[in-house]
Amino acid sequence: MNRSELVAALSERAEVTRKDADAVLAALAEVVGDVVAKGDEKVTIPGFLTFERTHRAARTARNPQTGDPIQIAAGYSVKVSAGSKLKEAAKGK
Repeated sequence: MNRSELVAALSERAEVTRKDADAVLAALAEVVGDVVAKGDEKVTIPGFLTFERTHRAARTARNPQTGDPIQIAAGYSVKVSAGSKLKEAAKGK
């Protein structure tokens, strides 16, 4: 399902216009992005998803072409965890 299909499904299920559904989806993405960028808290949609920023330590890796060790700087990543309702839906129950 791509974005336009998701917007169409949301608008139909919530009985709103596609424009309104698209605006809500864009606002959700923006808010989640802002909170994760700050990194001081996580975003939880109970039973569905949790988004949080995690710290990745500096490490040594290998260049796959040459085998030489390379240094990878410390940084941040995003951890997305599925909630109980989403896990049950994935099982087909």
